[in-house]
Amino acid sequence: MTDGLPVGSAARHLSADELQQALPNVLDTPKEQGLLKKIFVRPNENERHSVMEANLSPEGGIEGDRWVADHWQKLPDGRSDPESQITVMNSRILQAVAGGEDAMCLAGDNLIIDIDVSEDNFPAGSRVQVGNDVILEFTAESHTGCNKFSARYGQQALKFINGPIGKPLNLRGRYFRVVQSGTIQVGDTVARVTGA
Repeated sequence: MTDGLPVGSAARHLSADELQQALPNVLDTPKEQGLLKKIFVRPNENERHSVMEANLSPEGGIEGDRWVADHWQKLPDGRSDPESQITVMNSRILQAVAGGEDAMCLAGDNLIIDIDVSEDNFPAGSRVQVGNDVILEFTAESHTGCNKFSARYGQQALKFINGPIGKPLNLRGRYFRVVQSGTIQVGDTVARVTGA
């Protein structure tokens, strides 16, 4: 569910040509400092809530998200793996793939940010500060498109983000783990933490 609506698919799936036309805007994404555009909490499978603010912690990830209790990747002791604690996606590619803001939640990512999330720009272990307090670290865990992504946004979108252009840019997104707790809000600055 997405704020009361069933998880379905974007109203229209883009063609390969349309996705290619969106690329210059995506490549123009800021590299050092950007903005937090959207926050999505996933309390249950196929349920999404768009929120304006969220509390984050190393122990719980995003408060209210199912990661802490019901995650696909577990540690040997049964706890959810912090290497895939929070999913993040570039706002520019997601807005293009989704055909606007209404279907952005269907990707299933927690944080939608306007900053270059490529491995070249942010190798695993790189950190960003969101707002005044929260520090997030990019992990080495791979994030790729799947059958759900294809069903929601179309086969061409899946091919594009997982293809020779999209994969090196991490267009499907990345994973964060929370390093420092705090509260984030839509509109917060997302900035590289130097020396980390």
